[in-house]
Amino acid sequence: MVNGLRQEHGEEIERTRNDRQFESLEDFKRRVSLSKEELRTLAELGALNCFAKHRRAAMWKVEEAIHDDLVRDARSEPDWHCTGVGLAVEDAHSAASPLLPMTMPERVRADYETMNLTAGPHPMRLLRGKLPNIWRAADLAHAKHGTTVQIAGNVICRQRPGTAKGFVFVSLEDETGVSNAIVEPDLFERFRLLITEEDFLVIEGEVQNSDNVVLIKTREIRPLAHDELAGSESHDFR
Repeated sequence: MVNGLRQEHGEEIERTRNDRQFESLEDFKRRVSLSKEELRTLAELGALNCFAKHRRAAMWKVEEAIHDDLVRDARSEPDWHCTGVGLAVEDAHSAASPLLPMTMPERVRADYETMNLTAGPHPMRLLRGKLPNIWRAADLAHAKHGTTVQIAGNVICRQRPGTAKGFVFVSLEDETGVSNAIVEPDLFERFRLLITEEDFLVIEGEVQNSDNVVLIKTREIRPLAHDELAGSESHDFR
């Protein structure tokens, strides 16, 4: 589900495309009744890249007014060719966008902001090269019980069960899976703002490894610098 795109409009796009593929972005705008905000959202997440060289070029093009076919000179019509997804791409004869393509972090952020997920690399994969001492979630099963490690990731869950005597459980997602940490009540009060407000965290603690089920007993927490990356929304106790 795309944030900001009405379900009936998504169904209309699919139905209209099945009837006849779209020849251009202008053709798409004519045949599907979308608001300008919905068009902007689709361009931002890359759904209109089949009509432009990149996302920002598509965002530029959705702002253009629809031209009247009756006054258009047929000789100036741009050429179009179909793509493997059943849409079309404008060729080099069209006006170039003055906007630079999005960087990979910008594309991932746009994906999460518009869909709450990404088909591209996980944000942690983009940061991994800067985190040489951070354990990946997939490797924690090999961590020795009682050792001190650091984990990091996008906060996807914060829980404080009523039966847990004030203990808080935090789940961090990286490009390999999910790691889990337990925070004692006093430590939670100390780091309350970080735990409840930060989207990405680094947690240091002691490995509790029982039958390859690993839980990190938290000692320290700090925010993870992430170059304005976005991540999944967290399912919280709050």
